[in-house]
Amino acid sequence: MKCTLQEAAKLLRTLNDQLTASRSLEEQQRSFVAATVENVEDVRPAYDYRKTAAEQEAIRQKIRTVKHAINVCNTVTAVPGFDMTIDQLLVLIPQLTAEKNKLYTMMDRLPRQRVQGYSKANLIEYDYANYDIEAVRADYDAVARRLISAQTTLDHLNSTVTLEIDV
Repeated sequence: MKCTLQEAAKLLRTLNDQLTASRSLEEQQRSFVAATVENVEDVRPAYDYRKTAAEQEAIRQKIRTVKHAINVCNTVTAVPGFDMTIDQLLVLIPQLTAEKNKLYTMMDRLPRQRVQGYSKANLIEYDYANYDIEAVRADYDAVARRLISAQTTLDHLNSTVTLEIDV
């Protein structure tokens, strides 16, 4: 089966949903309660342990196959403009997000801010930025642009890069 990375991810979600549904149904069927006055066979739900286990293993095998195909594709597909592969870009994006968040906190302040509350000696205290806020703002803008570019590139690759999955 030939599909895009995006389609493979959707297939993976579908398979995981199937496995969850099968486990849920099994949970409901594998045991039951019957009153002493009931015929146990009349209230016994349909359940075949071997058949259910085989069905779930078949789904798990498909999940492994799809995940492996995605992983292989991610490790060999170069990302234009980033000098890395998709799997490296998938690590870079959360790194850039964390860096962007840190820089936002650093730039979202005054060079000198009054400390809230009172000191023991009733002195007014100030918290001073020990860095150039404008330099941080410039770095923030650069990181934000790079993050947007990485996310946009990944979105494009997910919808255009194709892979072969044997399911």
